[in-house]
Order: sequence, then structure tokens, then C-alpha cells
Amino acid sequence: MITIGLTGWGDHDQLYPDAAAAKRKLQSYSEWFSAVEVDSSFYAVQSQRNMDKWTAETPDDFMFIVKAYQGMTGHTRGKIPFPDEDAMVEAFRLSLTSFREAGKLGAVLFQYPPWFDCTKENVAKLRSDKERMGNIPCALEFRHQSWYAGDMRARTLRFMREEGWIHSICDEPQAGEGSVPIVEEATDERMTVVRFHGRNAAGWHASGQPNWREVRYLYRYNEAELTEWAERLIRLEQQSEQVVVVFNNNSGGDAADNALQLMQMLGLAPPRGSFEPPKPPDDGLEQMELF
Repeated sequence: MITIGLTGWGDHDQLYPDAAAAKRKLQSYSEWFSAVEVDSSFYAVQSQRNMDKWTAETPDDFMFIVKAYQGMTGHTRGKIPFPDEDAMVEAFRLSLTSFREAGKLGAVLFQYPPWFDCTKENVAKLRSDKERMGNIPCALEFRHQSWYAGDMRARTLRFMREEGWIHSICDEPQAGEGSVPIVEEATDERMTVVRFHGRNAAGWHASGQPNWREVRYLYRYNEAELTEWAERLIRLEQQSEQVVVVFNNNSGGDAADNALQLMQMLGLAPPRGSFEPPKPPDDGLEQMELF
């Protein structure tokens, strides 16, 4: 089964054409997509109130991919608003209670930072992080190419299988060591995650610049690129029971359009909505001409 969704549900205006839909964004979103990535959990461990609310607002067959809190993946470089790491992980695990009890938790996504390279120390951290999560399904995504360089590719994939990590496969710019290639291989027979970050190589390393997040993910996939991915997803579907696709190229409002376009290519219908063809770019320019 292939399931397609987006990162977050708040910034996709084309899904909420009227005031009524805009007031109940998550419910309206679930008419179009059966899965979503919770990105807010990266910036703060979410309150039980939020998680209960999101659980109640979604259909029984809805799935959440929850991004691990940034203190758990080393983005905060050791500075965490908790007494210690055990308390941090326990708070995060508790925040997942509603999703888990409702059967709506697909996986927790551990996305490690660009400086998290392939070393013995970092391999040990991966083992520790996975062990702390117990039986909660966890997906692993790297941002440093050393994990897939040369013969490390096979060793990394073998490690993920042995430790029980779900592979989060990336489509992102090939922009030096702080990016990873497309590695079309599942490591878990139950699930594979695929995340589309766009291919804006010029904006990928824009950290520190004004509005750098908007620049990094500004990209609209063209038909040829999506056709290529439709073929990949069908192959991945032979390796995992469920392939969950998340479009993260939402800086320019392209994620929802690209997701619906890919769904149409794969013959997938929105779960409770009607198909709306994606809108073409307003200016007709190639993305890289913007930089």
C-alpha cells in the first residue's frame, strides 16, 4: 500500500477553499490525505491536550508520522529543557499516548543533523536512541552522506535492519556532504518512509540567511521527476507492506499540488475528497532561475 501525505496541515491553502474548511484545517486535510507528518514535535514535545485533539479530529484510518524532538537527535547540541535525557525521552514517549492507543501512530521520525556523520560514537547513539523508544516504530533519516558513501551504504542498511529501524528515503538536493542520495531500499518489511524535500541545491545550505527555511524547500517537482518516483514507489511497495510518502517542499505551496499529482499518477484517490488537478506555476520559470 502506498499512502501519500504532507508535512503539517496548516500551510496548504488550496486544500481549504472556504472559511468553514479553514476553521477545521486538520479535518479538511484528512479529506484529501490519510497521513501527515507532525513537524511541531521537533521544536517542542507536544502537550497531551494537542495530541488528544488531533487524535479526535482525524478518521480511524488516519496515520501520523511524528518527528522526534530536536533534543533527542542532537540538533540542540546538548541544551535541553529537561533534567536529563531520560526525562526528555519519557516526556516524548508519553506525548504519543493518544496516537498509539488509537492506532494512528505510523512511526517516529528520527532525522539527524548534517553534522551527524558515520562514526562509532554516532552508531552507539543510534543504538541507544532506538533502545530508549522500546517497541515504538522508528524511522531513521540521515543528512550526512558518509552513511552511504562507498561500502558504507550496504553496512548502514544492514545495521538498520538489525536494529529495527524503518528506512526514511530522501529526495533532496545533492549539495555536498550535508545531503544524502536516493537509496531505494527498504529495511523493514512493514513500512518504508519516503520524504520529498525538493531539489533546490542553491538554497539547501541557506541556514543563517533571512527566511532560510522558505528558501531551502522552495521547489516544484515536474512531471518527469514524479513519474520516475511513481516507478520507484511501486518497486518499494514490493519490499514493504506500507510505503508512506511525505512531501516537504511546501515553501511555495507546491507540496499539496505535487502530492495530488503523484496520487493521480498512481491511481490513488483522496480518501474522502475529490481530485483537483494541481495548479501550474504562476510564472512558468524553472525553480533554479529564482537564485
